[in-house]
Amino acid sequence: MLQATPLTEGWILRHSDGTVDELPAVVPGCVHTDLLAAGVIPDPFLGRNETEVAWVGRRDWTYETDLGLVNGHEQTDLVFDGLDTVAEILLDGRLLGRTRNMHRSYRFDVTGMSGRLAVRFVSAYAEAEAVRGKLGERPAAYAEPYQYLRKMACSFGWDWGPTLVTAGIWRPVRLERWSTARIARVRPLVTVEQGVGVVELAVDVERARVEAPLTVEATVGGERVRASVDGTQGVVRLEVPRARLWWPRGYGEQPLYDVELTLLHEGRPLDVWRRRVGFRTVELDRSADANGTGFTLVVNGERLFARGVNWIPDDVFPSRITRERYRERLGQAAEAGVDLVRIWGGGIYESEDFYDACDELGLLVWQDFPFACAAYPEEQPLRGEVEAEARENVVRLMPHPSLVLWNGNNENLWGFRDWGWEARLAGDSWGEGYYLGVLPRVVAELDPTRPYTAGSPWSGSWEHHPNDPAHGTHHSWEVWNREDYAEYRGEVPRFVAEFGWQAPPAYATLARALPGEVLAPDSPGMLHHQKADDGNGKLRRGLERHFTFPEGDFDRWHYLMQVNQARAVAAGIEHWRSHWPVCAGTVVWQLNDCWPVTSWAAIDGDGREKPLYHELRRLYADRLLTVRTRGRKLVLAAVNQAGEPWAGVLRLRRMSVDGEMIDEAELAFRADRRTVTDVTVPPELVPVGAKEFLVADAGGDGGVGRGAGAGTGRDSAAGADSGTEVSAGSGTEVGAVPEAVMGRGSEAGAGAGASQDAGASTGRGSGTEVGAGAEAGTGRAPGTKAGTDAAAGTGHGSGTEAGAGAGQGTGHGSGTEAGAGAGQGTGHGSGTEAGAGAGQGAGTRPGGVRALYFPAPDREIPYPRPEFDVDVAPGAVTVTARTLVRDLLLQADRLDPAARADRGLVTLLPGERVTIGVSGWETPDPDAARSALYCLEPSR
Repeated sequence: MLQATPLTEGWILRHSDGTVDELPAVVPGCVHTDLLAAGVIPDPFLGRNETEVAWVGRRDWTYETDLGLVNGHEQTDLVFDGLDTVAEILLDGRLLGRTRNMHRSYRFDVTGMSGRLAVRFVSAYAEAEAVRGKLGERPAAYAEPYQYLRKMACSFGWDWGPTLVTAGIWRPVRLERWSTARIARVRPLVTVEQGVGVVELAVDVERARVEAPLTVEATVGGERVRASVDGTQGVVRLEVPRARLWWPRGYGEQPLYDVELTLLHEGRPLDVWRRRVGFRTVELDRSADANGTGFTLVVNGERLFARGVNWIPDDVFPSRITRERYRERLGQAAEAGVDLVRIWGGGIYESEDFYDACDELGLLVWQDFPFACAAYPEEQPLRGEVEAEARENVVRLMPHPSLVLWNGNNENLWGFRDWGWEARLAGDSWGEGYYLGVLPRVVAELDPTRPYTAGSPWSGSWEHHPNDPAHGTHHSWEVWNREDYAEYRGEVPRFVAEFGWQAPPAYATLARALPGEVLAPDSPGMLHHQKADDGNGKLRRGLERHFTFPEGDFDRWHYLMQVNQARAVAAGIEHWRSHWPVCAGTVVWQLNDCWPVTSWAAIDGDGREKPLYHELRRLYADRLLTVRTRGRKLVLAAVNQAGEPWAGVLRLRRMSVDGEMIDEAELAFRADRRTVTDVTVPPELVPVGAKEFLVADAGGDGGVGRGAGAGTGRDSAAGADSGTEVSAGSGTEVGAVPEAVMGRGSEAGAGAGASQDAGASTGRGSGTEVGAGAEAGTGRAPGTKAGTDAAAGTGHGSGTEAGAGAGQGTGHGSGTEAGAGAGQGTGHGSGTEAGAGAGQGAGTRPGGVRALYFPAPDREIPYPRPEFDVDVAPGAVTVTARTLVRDLLLQADRLDPAARADRGLVTLLPGERVTIGVSGWETPDPDAARSALYCLEPSR
């Protein structure tokens, strides 16, 4: 039987010129983590240390260990699952081979050999520059030479990531000893044929003895089949009657079947291969219709609106990502209502741990091949490496039912057409042959059970612009780069594969990453941890369309930027979901970060959830209520992605911001399963002027459906005795443009424009925190925080932050903040099902969903000074509103770096109450709770 021995002990690291002493090394790992552990370099995630360790990526490094002589088998192989990137491997001074691809595994015959094992890594820069010198210059979105070698592109930096060019044995290494034969590869084709689960295993073997008769035996779901091996190949087909189907989360269960294949010689086992599979079908409907060309995933015959997020490597040093960390991060995605994760093309083919977690959680996986934002040469040595890595990884990932789509590249087809590449290339190769030739051929040959698309964005052919929103996938970056997020309502793409808005990470993340720094938007560390071109300028311009910029007040800046991010993403998703089935998916850029940084992520580099994360829980719930303008009518779009009808009564209230109810009505509604229903708002309930707004609450029968966070235990129960308990709240969609004129039934116009960050001038904000005062009775603070008061007293703040009172006291705040709003736009927001965190509104009863609509720009809205009571109990902070309280947020990490809140932004009507669950806060304190509460304020 094949025996595998991990090689994890006794490794050392040294630099070839002797400038770094010999150090102990961890394998798997990388040079940076070993140098960090030895104290040779500072933590590159802190301050501006990234620049101090840039030299590491430009050096050559060697890993060494001793390899003893191993006998007892006919052959011994040295197997590397991953080498980063350009290396030569020597044993006892003898060259075993050379490597130049981070995305492949390598195997070397070391039978009868022993001695000093050395893995010598050449600087990735040196190799890339040599290939560039041989093949010629190719354009890219960034100056670093990442397109000239097969390595994780974002290790060279990105507009959200540091430049930390790694080297090392980044995946496991082992010795494999075997006799007679071993299993070289198993290619599983898993399908469903008329209710029968079918597993066809195509087996390749490597022989030490050519003449030995071999058989393979496979088992799955209680079925067992044996077949002979002809030469070096064999095929086993198993059928599982009445196989249970694997479904995406929210559509059904995720049953997984153990598959085992054993290689035998005369009945004696030689090697075994084990995996888990799931039975499901997947199609990609790209049919032409009256609206253009669709892009709809179909799983087990069910058409899906994909509720997605983009995934980048969760650490710039991928070897540090554990199975538990994958499970935590992907679990957060699932709890946010996500059902699709796109693995972006500037990263890696992830480890088995990633796909295992997705299989179990019901998260669909869209896998990019690793090409991003550059023209890639198609000549040798790269061409052979591309095909070899594609063949290996396609087969490696085939068992996973979560994997539903192969994608050729990120933005390269778009870049060729729009970013000036075509003229600069002057006929040189740039990757088209990979995306339209090599990769689809490999997928068709090896994995015909899954669809392939040439790129994202991609319209399906050169007959249409690559980023045409009416055809295929679309990346919407013009809005972030140049426009207000209300412009998302100007078009209805068929599938939005990227869009997003920036915000800073959690306060505790910044405090850890920038120790000792007086935080300001333009402080040195903040600027270093903002990698986007003109990122702060775009943040400021985006904020000033809705709020007064809080000069000199970092805390307010931090809060408002996070509010603006949540509102921007809500603007897009609410609009696009309301246009199902024309639009068949949104994939938010991005779920996660690889270090502490201001970025588009919903979860920051320390794993803390931004308000956007909680907003996704509302936006991606099965049931969403949103106020839309259809032509000249105001309508409520009831979006029902659940498997049961949603029918009930809509309670509409036309209200004043002072709390007065001007008019109300109840309307029956029904949205069938997987549909959207529009309900026209009666004219007498349409709010008029800056002082009025609309509240719409929907209950309903037919089951609650998949509320975000349902069953996760993350949401706390009501903990107060008075007031109306509500679920959650969030950012409001605000805009200066009407709905796309095509509505749901006509073609969206073609789009072009720059990718994520195009622009020039930088606008900066600055400021420092102003302290809050406190007295036994009433605290009055002239600064930006709410007044702090003790016990049953009252807090009054004259700055920009809403006050919060302790105990049963009342918090009042008045200050300089402009309400949200843009131009002549309207504000839309919707609440969430009970128990789900997020939403501009708040569910007023179990199963309820809310939408809010403000017809005027927020600067014109005469918001009252927010007043609310605060109660603190172990594990909970309860806020009861006395006035309208908009976008209330508890920044739990200000209570304790380990603390987490179970919801984000919440809007409360007078008399309503929200209980925010707080974990990791060992010593609840009313004053601390007040100081961590933020909300919007009236304009001065």
